[in-house]
Amino acid sequence: MSRDAHLSELGGFLKARRAELSPRAMGLPESGAMRRVPGLRREEVAQLAAISTVYYTRLEQGRIEASSPVLSVLARVLRLDDDQCDYMFELAGKENARRSHRHPAQMVRPPTRRLLDNLADTPAFVLGRCMDILAWNHLAAALFADFSQIPEEQRNSVRLVFTDPAMRELYVDWETVARTAVAFLRMEAAVNPDDPSMTALVEELSEKDPQFREWWAAHHVAHHSMGTKSLRHPVVGDLTLDWQTLVCPTDPDQHLVTWTAEPGSPSEERLRFLAGWTAGRQPRADAAG
Repeated sequence: MSRDAHLSELGGFLKARRAELSPRAMGLPESGAMRRVPGLRREEVAQLAAISTVYYTRLEQGRIEASSPVLSVLARVLRLDDDQCDYMFELAGKENARRSHRHPAQMVRPPTRRLLDNLADTPAFVLGRCMDILAWNHLAAALFADFSQIPEEQRNSVRLVFTDPAMRELYVDWETVARTAVAFLRMEAAVNPDDPSMTALVEELSEKDPQFREWWAAHHVAHHSMGTKSLRHPVVGDLTLDWQTLVCPTDPDQHLVTWTAEPGSPSEERLRFLAGWTAGRQPRADAAG
């Protein structure tokens, strides 16, 4: 197939894919006017991809070549699966950066699991890429959620903040916590910008929650290092806890997050009560792998 034929085929492919997407699913306002063709308009795809309408139109017409970064953005906007993404890059004659950035599943090593089990009076969990929750101890499950009851593919700390109603009740200042979580996720995205798991998570939350969509678009960033949060737990009441993260020496994409209270404070007393209350009620610290 000649270069021009490849470009023409790419244009037809892009057109077909945008015809499959609805404005509502993409978080775009609907004017109420009848559409001449199904799916997204060219200008809507261009808007979502942060490129000019003229540029995108020429792509669909097979008149210009697209760069790899533009193709990566279009793969996200058009919600292409792995096979479709490979096909698009093949037609464009470019290397599929998304495929080269795919990561193997993360595994929590046994010593880290034992450490979690031994932190009987300290809530702790391990976060992986995209802020996925990889492992936890009894007290973390009692404080936040029974992670064992959440499907493995949905165990993500940012997803829980935005989709679990209990999180809105648990955090006294939910909005600040949620905004900060988005800033943490933005920083994670900078490390692995082509990670398909990150892309899927951002697309999911952007579609489900307008606040996430707004805050993600603001591009605020922050390191997940340490801080203080106020919680209102349904069993023990108000807690003020300090949290900090420690990087796993064998996998820099894994972070151990611990939560502690000021010695002698009411929060420390309530945390210990919660530890006693949950003893024997929760399964052993567990996770994928």
